[in-house]
Amino acid sequence: MAGASKRRLKDQRRGGAADATSRSSDGEPRSTQPSQSVDLQHSEQSASAAGPQPPVIGSKPFGYDGAGSTPGGSQQGGPARQGPSASSNLPAHLSDARLEPRPAFKHTDINRNLDLPPSAYQLDNQYEFITDFPKRPKVLNTSGKELSVKINSWPITKYPEKPVYQYDVLIGSGTEKRALLKKVWNSQFLKQLLGGPSWIFDGNRIAWSQMDKGSVTTTVDLDAEQGITPREGHENKHRVVIRKTNKIDMSAISNFLSGKMSFDSTVLEAINFLDHLLREDPSNRLTSIKQSFFARGKTHHPLAPHVEAFKGVYQTIRMCHGGRLGINVDVSNGVFWGDQKLSIVMAGITGIRANMSLVMDSFVRVPENINDPRSALKMSPMFKELRRLRKVAVKYMHRDFPEKIFIIERFYEQNAKEFTFKVRDKETGEVTETSMFDYFMKKYSIRLLHWGLPVMQTTKKNVVLPAELCWVADNQRYPYKLNPDQTATMIKFAVTKPKERLEDIEYGLGQLAWDKDPFLKGYGMGIASQMLETKARLLPPPQIQFGSDKANPGTGGRWDMKGRKFLLGNPVPLKHWGICIYTDPSKLPNAKTVPKPVVENFLREFIKAYVGHGGRVENRDPPILTGVTDAAKGVNDLFQLIGNTYKERPQIMIFILPDRTPFHYLRVKKSADCRFGVVSQCMQANQIYKCHGQYISNVLMKLNAKLGGTTSRIANKNPTWGHFTAPSMIIGADVTHAAPGSEQPSMAAITVSWDKYASRYIAGCETNGNRVEMITRYNIEHLLKPMVKDWIKMNNGNFPTHVYYFRDGVSEGQFQHVLNQELRDMRIAFGNHFPDWKPKFIVVVASKRHHVRFFPKQGQGDTNGNPLPGTLVERDVTHPFDHDFYLCSHRAIQGTARPVHYHVLLDEAGLSCNQLHGMIYDHCYQYIRSTTPVSLHPAVYYAHLASNRARPHENIPASSGPHVGGGPVGAAAEHIVKKKREGATSTQPKLVEPLPLLPMPQNTNIHHAMWYV
Repeated sequence: MAGASKRRLKDQRRGGAADATSRSSDGEPRSTQPSQSVDLQHSEQSASAAGPQPPVIGSKPFGYDGAGSTPGGSQQGGPARQGPSASSNLPAHLSDARLEPRPAFKHTDINRNLDLPPSAYQLDNQYEFITDFPKRPKVLNTSGKELSVKINSWPITKYPEKPVYQYDVLIGSGTEKRALLKKVWNSQFLKQLLGGPSWIFDGNRIAWSQMDKGSVTTTVDLDAEQGITPREGHENKHRVVIRKTNKIDMSAISNFLSGKMSFDSTVLEAINFLDHLLREDPSNRLTSIKQSFFARGKTHHPLAPHVEAFKGVYQTIRMCHGGRLGINVDVSNGVFWGDQKLSIVMAGITGIRANMSLVMDSFVRVPENINDPRSALKMSPMFKELRRLRKVAVKYMHRDFPEKIFIIERFYEQNAKEFTFKVRDKETGEVTETSMFDYFMKKYSIRLLHWGLPVMQTTKKNVVLPAELCWVADNQRYPYKLNPDQTATMIKFAVTKPKERLEDIEYGLGQLAWDKDPFLKGYGMGIASQMLETKARLLPPPQIQFGSDKANPGTGGRWDMKGRKFLLGNPVPLKHWGICIYTDPSKLPNAKTVPKPVVENFLREFIKAYVGHGGRVENRDPPILTGVTDAAKGVNDLFQLIGNTYKERPQIMIFILPDRTPFHYLRVKKSADCRFGVVSQCMQANQIYKCHGQYISNVLMKLNAKLGGTTSRIANKNPTWGHFTAPSMIIGADVTHAAPGSEQPSMAAITVSWDKYASRYIAGCETNGNRVEMITRYNIEHLLKPMVKDWIKMNNGNFPTHVYYFRDGVSEGQFQHVLNQELRDMRIAFGNHFPDWKPKFIVVVASKRHHVRFFPKQGQGDTNGNPLPGTLVERDVTHPFDHDFYLCSHRAIQGTARPVHYHVLLDEAGLSCNQLHGMIYDHCYQYIRSTTPVSLHPAVYYAHLASNRARPHENIPASSGPHVGGGPVGAAAEHIVKKKREGATSTQPKLVEPLPLLPMPQNTNIHHAMWYV
């Protein structure tokens, strides 16, 4: 590569996190004529795929070049792109270093089951300068009152004291599947050779022991191990090479926790070993999925005929404040394939309810033209759904055949009567062709009742089985997104009150059985038998300022709007507006539409309530459009009706939807937002009939916000700047990703406080690549610049002295990216447009992706046993040194409350704990559409709302169908896949990145309205 090219590549990589390649659709081809020789003398086949082969932890890490470039990031979601920079061919809004390849190896990739502290990720050398996170202030929070809470953490009381040796293990060529590796490792021959059960194996390439064995080379004969005569020419022998690579210094952990040393590779090696030590015994007895363990036992619940949920136990080691290690134990809820006959599971996947043998034609092949049965046949949607069963293990069994496990490879487009193969008679040698149906009838006297189901090809060569004789093996994770009904059932199953959750945790501890763990005993590791109890603080709740009075929610965390006026009503009287009533086209000609008199009665109550809350309504008789079936046409017709009636643009358009079907809602929002630039409010038809006062008040809080009003704010603590000590602007950001397997892009949303009290927020959103977590430089520049200008204009030309940046959805491994990429880009953007403005930044990450729960003592929590709003924990389960804290700011309506984990990444303003914690907690009472404090700071809460609300703005034709549950379905998914495949060749697929969102019109007021609430 020429020098100039190298420099360009370094410049592109500088500060960049890698983009993961987008997932392609299942490329499984349509089945062809099956092999004419099918072996029905089955042999066992493993389900496991060969895993990656990472280097041992002592390997040389990926470094950076001499120019200080940043060759990588912490991007999740798929393999990294290879080869030269792809950014040059991307759309402008995605041409960014975050889409560059990531490093081939990172220290912290060795064990993804650990919750490592942010400083651990400095080992990956992704930046030229080490990021120094703020340390915990010496003076902790002193506001409110002190109380004690129990936390689901169990202290580790004793570490292994003897030296531990780490070994590299190579079995066979290194490409063998994990099931085979496990068999070889667990062979009695190898155990005797190594000298006992104290060895720990990660199932791939690394082992540990307290014995110094140096190097061991041997061969394991699995046939001899099992007393089986080997087949001629197929010896089951495997070469094993075990080589010592490292001596682990276990004292590194205590040295780090006591502040005697920084986090380096020796600490990571030691904590990595402890994690494997803790997991070794339960992994051998239970189904292990990341940090959780499951067994189909105490509690399981069917979600569908083919899917069931059951509870497991989650455990992970965490380095904690106070110079100690703790084990975080919690309930884990998993979704698994149902332990059912394969035929029942197939019916559940496809939704078949009739006799399956009678629907084979529609199951596999359907006419291309449903109105012409003679048209060409194509693969049915139901048959495509069977692809979900690929790689699922099944038990094949009947009365004349012992149970064996096989793995599904695919399904043929043939049933048991259509699928034929050749069979050789052992006595005469005659070869005849027979169907699978006849074969089982003749050989086993088994008449296949569901012969019409597609036959199943297994991963075992030439082994094809009828689905009727297979049973799905238990404890197999269901990896697909649940539908809305299944999700609702899953939530009911997972949500438990604190008392029940504690009981489930105790049951999980029984499954882990630390006191009986031979490995923990062998290495001398001790764990406390009692849950951790720590000191917490209960922050004082603020008063809520309304237009007419104040509310004092106290520790109850609730207030209401009865008899209260909004802090600010709509600044412009409501005059130009109208209502559209939709009819469900799928139910014509018998569809029921909300009668116009019912709507008029609802409007009278609606307007009366709005005026009572301080709203200004000049026009109390808006036009009503009825009998509309097409969503987009309804928006257009209502826009024209309002415009023609009042000769002005609509201020707001209200739509009454027939049901909760997402398709109508998304099309309405897309047209109203992007075509006309008018805020809109949707309501359900059944609520119009009920005309309930509480529902009306809830909707009015949203409608008032969209019209420029404010529900409430915290009462002044500073007459000039509210809760702030200086002029302050709050920025919130979140990046949401589609469901696994979906082709939808990631969405980056940024919110900015609108007024000096941070009670209103404006928001912008844009696509952010495919599963890219770091917000691109383009998005920061083009989303943030106009909103900052609006803040300055709104605040009389004053610039904020402090800028709070609240970031949601990033893990500890991405903290340094937030500072070295996103914050850097903000500084650059501000400097380019406001060169004399040098604000002080406070950067805080808010996370709810954790398993820490509070259990207050009796009488110190709410009626359900949850912590009261304002419960703050700063010690014992927090980071050993960095400034982080857990805050439960809300009252849980159901289940066990989950506190938010806040981690301070930068504090240039030097705020005290009282100031920062108090501001975050108080602002949770300013959420504009709620009469309770929310669990998360509104800046990031609104960003999350905006990123999801902007999904309809994707540049996809409406004819492509609806987007449901975080991903497109039907024609929408096919449209995206088609776009991604355009121009691709078999040798070099074309890189197609997401298009920008459809813009909302610039000449409208929608950008300054809270369109997303």
